Amino acid sequence: MPYNQQSITSIRRWSPKTFSFKATRPEGFRFKNGQFVTLGLRCGGKLVPRAYSIVSDPDEPDLEFLSIHVPDGSLTSELAQASVGDTIWINSKVTGSLTLEHVQAGRNLYLLATGTGIAPFISLIRGEEIFERFETVILVHSVRTAPELSYREELEARAGGRLRYVPTVTREPHDITGRGADLFRSGELSRMLELPDPDPELDRVMLCGNPQMNKEMTTHLKEQGWTMTNYKGVGNFTVEQAFVTTQCED
Repeated sequence: MPYNQQSITSIRRWSPKTFSFKATRPEGFRFKNGQFVTLGLRCGGKLVPRAYSIVSDPDEPDLEFLSIHVPDGSLTSELAQASVGDTIWINSKVTGSLTLEHVQAGRNLYLLATGTGIAPFISLIRGEEIFERFETVILVHSVRTAPELSYREELEARAGGRLRYVPTVTREPHDITGRGADLFRSGELSRMLELPDPDPELDRVMLCGNPQMNKEMTTHLKEQGWTMTNYKGVGNFTVEQAFVTTQCED
């Protein structure tokens, strides 16, 4: 698969562990909100690639990505030291199972993310189609510490009306503590937002988080009568199987 040589145009540090960066966009590069792409750096003359969700909306000129810094990670340890103007290599092929075509249209759409798994959901809510297909979009972002709530200011500014934003922190005091998946399963999320309990006949769910959350929620939803999108057809929930934003790197 061909890689395109591009340049890093900006970097933002969210916490000691998380950062986002923008890069120039290859000519003719097209993608849908929620998809991911493989990118990499040349380390010791060898290209080290990893898959990253695209944070940007397709109408934005640059490509934006969110990453964690994995100590001694073969790619993220290098990315964390990168500077504006440095070269990055971006694949021409995009894919992913968190686009709107991977869930049926419905009433409320729940986006459950942990850590940098929020990246594809930022892309989705930066677009318009998501609010045309669903009455309410509920974005739940669970992290260990408050500084890891990437894009919080943007989300709080967008929230209200059709978008409900629920930031949760698990390792320190916060307005909302605990895991978002637990809030969903217990019904506390619905009570908190004064919304009806999630109904597989009416509502939809997207998952992008650590493997444990993805597995637990997939099991829970299937036990409650939800159907996951797969090669057999489009269901009422979908999960990013690749867990693309390098949380599991190395």
